[in-house]
Amino acid sequence: MPRPREFDEQEVVAKATAVFRRRGYHATSVRDLGEELALRPSSLYRTFTDKHTLFLRALDHYRAHDSAEAERRLEQAASCREALRDWMIWMISGAPGAEDADGCFVVNTATELGTTDTAVQQRIEGAFEVTRDSLRNVLRRGRSAGELPADLDIDAAVESLFTTVLGLRVRERAGHDTTRLITAIDFAIGSLGPGPERR
Repeated sequence: MPRPREFDEQEVVAKATAVFRRRGYHATSVRDLGEELALRPSSLYRTFTDKHTLFLRALDHYRAHDSAEAERRLEQAASCREALRDWMIWMISGAPGAEDADGCFVVNTATELGTTDTAVQQRIEGAFEVTRDSLRNVLRRGRSAGELPADLDIDAAVESLFTTVLGLRVRERAGHDTTRLITAIDFAIGSLGPGPERR
């Protein structure tokens, strides 16, 4: 009979997420994972089949937690502009891992693996679409409330802000000064234009 597992599978996935996020996919070996997770390679293979499978599990774990927190922050602010600003600043200064410049796991993976891995690409695009949808909902809410111009092109604004978000994530990883990044955030939000009551 097989021996019972002596570890919590979800805890291992969470720890693996931190390792992959910090090192990247290619730079992380099974030996590295075994050492950092305090598991024998045989245990990893028996539970997750291979490094790629564990990586996909880690990416799913990160997406679930990151998306839930982002959605919460975007919905809790009283105004559209406050929601956008607080969320974008959180990503570069308050998100888990920001203090050690690990950056966004999804963006890191997109820049490392690009379109070379279909399973990874599907997850990346899924995560990006969630971000776009969240932005779209906030902007529509702001336009309906009169905070944004009534003729604002929501789809174009979403793409502009989404591109800004990706740039912020990359610059965060590169260790750029937070003050400069916040300046970019304020300019991006200001470029949405004044609400009807401010014209």
